[in-house]
Amino acid sequence: MSEKTESKQTLTQKLLNPTTLKVLALNLVLTLFLDLFLEFSQFKTLEGVEGFVRERTFVFLYNGLIIFTVLSIVLLFRKKIFAYALLGGGWLAVGIANYSILSQRKTPFTAVDLTLIKSILPIINSYLSMWQIILLCLSGLAGIVGLVCLFLYTPEQAKYFNFKSNAVIVLFLMIMLAVITRAGAGKGQLIGRFDNLSSGYQDYGVAYGFCVTALDTGIDRPIEYSRKRVRKVLKKMNARTKKRMKAEAPSKKRAPNIIFIQLESFFDASTVKGLTVSEDPIPTFHKLQKETTSGYLKVPVYGAGTINTEFEVITGMNMNYFGTGEYPYRSILHKKTCDSIFYWMRDCGYETSVIHNNNVSFYDRNKVFANLGLENFITIENMDVNIRNEAGWSRDAILTNHIMNTLATTKKRDLIYTISVQGHGDYPSSGQMDLPIRVSGQDFTEAELNQYSYYINQTRDMDGFIAELVSQLSDYPEDVMVIAYGDHLPGMNLETSNLKEGSKYSTPYFIWDNFGYNAAHKKEEDGNVTAYQLASKVLDQVACHKGTLNRYHQSMQTTKNYKKNLKLLQYDMLYGSNFTREGKDPLEPSEIVYSLNPPRIDVVKSMRNKYLLIGQNFTDYSRVYVNGIRVRSKKLNRTVLLIDAKNVKDKNKIEIMQVSATNENITLNQSEPFEFREENVEEFTTMYTDMDE
Repeated sequence: MSEKTESKQTLTQKLLNPTTLKVLALNLVLTLFLDLFLEFSQFKTLEGVEGFVRERTFVFLYNGLIIFTVLSIVLLFRKKIFAYALLGGGWLAVGIANYSILSQRKTPFTAVDLTLIKSILPIINSYLSMWQIILLCLSGLAGIVGLVCLFLYTPEQAKYFNFKSNAVIVLFLMIMLAVITRAGAGKGQLIGRFDNLSSGYQDYGVAYGFCVTALDTGIDRPIEYSRKRVRKVLKKMNARTKKRMKAEAPSKKRAPNIIFIQLESFFDASTVKGLTVSEDPIPTFHKLQKETTSGYLKVPVYGAGTINTEFEVITGMNMNYFGTGEYPYRSILHKKTCDSIFYWMRDCGYETSVIHNNNVSFYDRNKVFANLGLENFITIENMDVNIRNEAGWSRDAILTNHIMNTLATTKKRDLIYTISVQGHGDYPSSGQMDLPIRVSGQDFTEAELNQYSYYINQTRDMDGFIAELVSQLSDYPEDVMVIAYGDHLPGMNLETSNLKEGSKYSTPYFIWDNFGYNAAHKKEEDGNVTAYQLASKVLDQVACHKGTLNRYHQSMQTTKNYKKNLKLLQYDMLYGSNFTREGKDPLEPSEIVYSLNPPRIDVVKSMRNKYLLIGQNFTDYSRVYVNGIRVRSKKLNRTVLLIDAKNVKDKNKIEIMQVSATNENITLNQSEPFEFREENVEEFTTMYTDMDE
């Protein structure tokens, strides 16, 4: 036998030693189990999994190759048991998470969801019962402890371990995976982007879908991207805008207050085929649709993903150009400024506010809105929420007073973007059949009818909020416009084929005003519109032409390369060289104000061994600080906080801090210091429980 042959045999022995062969064999078994389990998490039936394996055999095997390649990384660890728990457990966790999430919403678990954990924690009780939360926490803790113990106490591989040889095997599998991926894409058996996440996971597998959402982010650089190309688009846009402005009707040249109402999961459930509803669930909305500008709004999401509809409306950007399942709020906007309706309207002389009856950091909106140029952000931390629905969400009726207060408090004309939460799931599946609006239908289970019953009665309540707001604004002394729409359909297993009209990606909208424009021009203004075009449609009605994408939508929709050049501008603004702003000052993040009416202390009164801090605008997130040190307090109502008398001394400074619902170390706003003087304290004799607010 030659020396060369012996050398080859030695290399083969190193690569395929007994331990390596055992690992690869075990990986095959685990891959089959995990591949089947991941598909079961998607289809939830053995019949569905069997059909997927039979009809999409290549895709099933390809997903197995992904899992097998990841498991091969075990070869690089001496502590094999720990590595299997980490890597195999990771895929198992993806399957469990996907199964659980598909029980709550209609879009599968994605890599992007991992970035939303911080935002979801404060509202997790709206989705899970207390025992489920405790079980989840204990499971997570057990998993972490288990991994640590496995790492510390499991044996290491001593015999046959050769890191370099094992790395060759792992590298070979990765190269093979890349080659097969490219070949599969070339033959149309794999795609790099899903237009619909649910369909994408079902057609191409959970493992592949999860990997796509992890790797496919941002906007791909357009082939024609260059300074020259961007300037050419801007030049044409500006010329067309000037031409439009010269021909603009005088009736458009006004500056009304503009109020957007983004209604959570809102649509007309009576349009569901086979569902009988005892009465009109949204009579006010229907009335305004008939009387004023209306149509369907095409939104980028279904069943979840509020922030992506919100992103399109606020920025004028099309979500189709971003990665599969991506949330730009989390991937780019939390660290980069972006042109938006807030900047546009500030340039038109408006003050900009967002009003949202949920916490300030949900989806990192506090960071994102600063990068979008927002000035005021009024959230649940500065609202006195005393009524919530059965699912734990604040009722939307609370928004009316905050909208009216913002109009009255600010000195300029207002742009107010209102974000509702009342229609949010999870929808109860039992005990809902005795509500005012009743539902029935032979094609639905009792659990589904309960969910529809709950949901429809919530939309009636939300419709009442719209009715009250429009009623108050009808006689408002300033011009006002209201634009109301649903952010997406509720997650109720709806397909377009289940609807009498519209699609699963369309929600109703209307544009109403108290000066008659949209009633008088309903015929020409009516029509369906995409979410990323909505703001520009509204601003065109009032002759506001600030902002690049605003002007682009207003002037370029009929041009041949409208969508192609929209992608070009989006890429330039967020990922390119920002040629769009050449010669202009860069966009600066705003300093957000979190309350137009911060808390204040007017007087302190004593009662037994307590002090009553009597003032204004106290909420559940008001915290009392004495000389900079927090003391325990109790909110009695929106005007009274209770503290122990022992915590305050003569001439101490008392302040009220409004803290974040998710992190009490973050102060949003605070009162002016109140100097405590013992000689000014009066005895309060009435029991505080009977006090009139």
